[in-house]
Formats: sequence, C-alpha cells, structure tokens
Amino acid sequence: MERGYVQVYTGDGKGKTTAALGLAVRAAGAGLSVYIAQFMKMGEYSEIKALSRFSDLITVEQHGLSGFVKTPRPADVRAAQKGLAKAKEAMLSGDWDLVILEEANVAAWFGLFSVEDLLALVREKPEGVELVFTGRNAHPDLIEAADLVTEMKPVKHYWFQGVAARTGIEK
Repeated sequence: MERGYVQVYTGDGKGKTTAALGLAVRAAGAGLSVYIAQFMKMGEYSEIKALSRFSDLITVEQHGLSGFVKTPRPADVRAAQKGLAKAKEAMLSGDWDLVILEEANVAAWFGLFSVEDLLALVREKPEGVELVFTGRNAHPDLIEAADLVTEMKPVKHYWFQGVAARTGIEK
C-alpha cells in the first residue's frame, strides 16, 4: 500500500471485531499480509479457527490470560504489555500491510497499557501500514488521532431477551 490509515472500531454495539476480521479477510484476498494482536483473549475462538486457513497471509497472536474479568492482575498487565511490544515490532518490521489490535481500546481502558502507548503507535506507524484498533471505550485522543472512526451503536439485540452468545455468530 502506498498509504495506510488509522482506523478505530468502537462503541457498545456488536460488530467491532467482525468488522476488523472482515477487513483482514478482504486484505488477505488482495494478497496483503495481516498481523492481528488479540488482547484480553486466550483460547480457540471460531475466528481463530477460520483465520488459520489463511496462515500464509494472516497471523493471529493472543496476548491475554484466561479468567480476566474486571480486575487486572499483574500477569494480565505483563501479557498485554508484551503483546503491545510484539504488535509494535510487527508494525515496524515491514512484513505486514495491515496490523489489527483487537480489544486494544478495552485493554487501555482497564489500564493494561496506556492510551499514550496506543498514540505512540499511531505516531510511529510507517506510511504503508494500515493500523486498526477495536474495542469499546476508545479514548477521545485516539479517536482524534484516527483517520476513520466507526462507532457501533446497539439499536436492537436478542441478547437483551436472554439469548447467549452463539458459536459461529457471536463467539
């Protein structure tokens, strides 16, 4: 890519991760290389299984520990900061056209790393790399620094009627 932009997918509605992963598949279809850092997640999610079919163009690394809910432990902070360092390394390596930091907004909101850390990535982003941040609670400074911001807004969702997350649809 000649020029890469900074995108943010945020808001309380469904679809932030789905949008970013759709972008990853589209990029891979065009022959672009994709690095995805998943924060606050660990495990065999359906998207991990699907993206493994694109292993020649898409790499996914998880930087979370199981069991993290609302109060970060020191180990959660270490895992997230290590993951952020790996994402920065990937972004600067010249090997990746698209770098996605999934749930980075939430990780910053929980204090696993700082918003300033994310803004530093924006400032250091090479010209030809597309950089994407997902997750609720995007900081206003990150929103200001981005080129494209989409806020997912819930209008109606069956979750409010007690329908749990379904494999292949929400998880």
